[in-house]
Amino acid sequence: MIKSIPDGFHSATICLTLKDASAAIEFYKKAFDAQELFRMMGKDGKQIMHAEIKIGDSIIMINDEFPQMNFRSPQSIGGSGSGVYLYMNNVDDTLKKAAANGAKITMPATDVFWGDRMGSMEDPFGHIWSIATHVKDVSPEEMIKGAQEMKENCQ
Repeated sequence: MIKSIPDGFHSATICLTLKDASAAIEFYKKAFDAQELFRMMGKDGKQIMHAEIKIGDSIIMINDEFPQMNFRSPQSIGGSGSGVYLYMNNVDDTLKKAAANGAKITMPATDVFWGDRMGSMEDPFGHIWSIATHVKDVSPEEMIKGAQEMKENCQ
């Protein structure tokens, strides 16, 4: 029987548009130990029309820019309209590897009130990633209290 969600996918799947998808795939392999699953080239044989990588248990779709279809990268639009929250086994090591491969760390790893150790980075292609390792189970009440304390400390 055909499944409504293909094996390996989740209900929501990220699709990243990049100015140089091939270089981005290599970056993700080095920074996140991504595994390339599939690559389909466009008509010109140079652009990636569709590729899939796997990071942890998640498949991410990747393609080059196709302005004629309104697919533009963060570099072309002058910023990223979304971000990726990625759980890894060791946030600190992952951020170090990402930085060593050209990522810009925008927030060093720190323990946050919702129970994660989290840091943020911008990859060399303009996409924003929050990298996290879950370190503590937190109740909804503890999370609300932590958020309130953070708000008070930010004023």
